[in-house]
Amino acid sequence: MAGQVLIIEDEPNIIEAISFILSRDGWHVRTHSGGEGAMNAVRERRADLIILDVMLPHRSGFELLADIRGDADLGATPVLMLTARGQRKDREMAERAGASRFMTKPFSNAEMLEAVRALAGPA
Repeated sequence: MAGQVLIIEDEPNIIEAISFILSRDGWHVRTHSGGEGAMNAVRERRADLIILDVMLPHRSGFELLADIRGDADLGATPVLMLTARGQRKDREMAERAGASRFMTKPFSNAEMLEAVRALAGPA
């Protein structure tokens, strides 16, 4: 098995698509559907990789990323940030916030797999 991925995303169709792509590739996928309670999910699930949407209800992905990076136990966890807005300033904000990688929606199955495999490192 490739490892554990936690998807923090509020759009059910995106959750379903990513879950299907990654599960088929051998990943164990867990999900959380909003900003509220997301840090508890991150702490409890101890994923090898987090896929984090920028725009979430209750807390932004950037706020969550700051919390993740500020946590001694979780700070090194790779985080792939997703956004529907692919402007340069969004990418720069994600990089400054500590995102491991940034991807815009829509994305292809191959793009998602390549990003997750790259962030996970050698098997």
